[in-house]
Formats: sequence, structure tokens, C-alpha cells
Amino acid sequence: MLESLIDEVLVTEEELDVIVTRLAQEISRDYADKNLVLVSVLKGSIMFTIDLAKKLDTVCEMEFIRTVSYGNGTEFSGEVNMLVDFDRPDFAECDFLILEDIVDSGNTLKFLVEHLQSKGPKSVKTCTLLDKPSRRKVEFEPDYVGTVIPDKFVFGYGLDLFEKYRDVPFVAVVSPEYLASRGL
Repeated sequence: MLESLIDEVLVTEEELDVIVTRLAQEISRDYADKNLVLVSVLKGSIMFTIDLAKKLDTVCEMEFIRTVSYGNGTEFSGEVNMLVDFDRPDFAECDFLILEDIVDSGNTLKFLVEHLQSKGPKSVKTCTLLDKPSRRKVEFEPDYVGTVIPDKFVFGYGLDLFEKYRDVPFVAVVSPEYLASRGL
């Protein structure tokens, strides 16, 4: 069944490991003397967050946040809605790093950066596993980028295909036949 959904494997399990290791090294270096709080954007970035946290050479805390901006489709709905937020008494002492699975329009991360900055932290930066700059709708560049990918519908390694297949250990491009069968 899974094979019929895949047009091509875009990022292998081995390539993901290399990417996450590189990002962990950069983040460990940059946050060595800071109060790092990883902010995982649920649900898509959970695999990335866990693997990255295990590879960090610096102490960190984790928080989780959840937004919705795509509804049941594949296009940005026009607004970002917060479903799960967090609060903490020490915002002013924290250096937040928002972890996202994929950035395309940029709307969600721009919204989250502004949201966290409004709470008065020491700093807010962003890290994405996958970046699709060709789909950008707003001025936004992540601070850390795992890899740039083409404008293709992908799933796996946390990214869902209609809420399924987040557990696939690689990133794959969805087959055109499957998308056509869903009317996309």
C-alpha cells in the first residue's frame, strides 16, 4: 500500500540523520551559553524534535505548540489559528527555538515568532527540517534550515498524508495518481 503512495523518496533515512546531526551541531554551538527552550510545532515536527534533542550537546527544555492553517486541504487557509499554547513564568530568561517540519508559505512560522516575541523572551529563532522557498507568501527566512526541497507534496518523518504515515522514516513525494484520486 505504501509503495503506491510514493512517487519518489526525496530524503532518505540516512540523509535525515546527516541533516539532523548537522543542525544539532550548529544549534549546540550557538546556544552553548543560553537557556535553550525547543518549541516543537505539533504534530509534524515531533519526530524531528526528538531526534534533534537527542543529538544536542547542550542542555535544553521542551515546549509544545500547535496551530492549524491548512484545514483539510493542501493550501494555506488564509489564517493561522492557535490550538495549543504554553505559558511559563520565566519567558524573559529563555531563548526559544521554534522547530518546524516544513516551511512553505512562511505564514505559520512568522505568526509563531511574533506570538512568542510578544511574551518578552530573550530571543526567538526558528529551525525547519525542510524549506520550500518557492512557495513563500510572506517575507520570512528560517534561521536554521535542514534542506531546501522543490515544490512537491511530501510526507513522512512526521509530515502527514491526511493524518496518516507520520511514522514513515524518510520523506517521500506523494504520487500524482494518489493526489488525483483525492481530487488534488
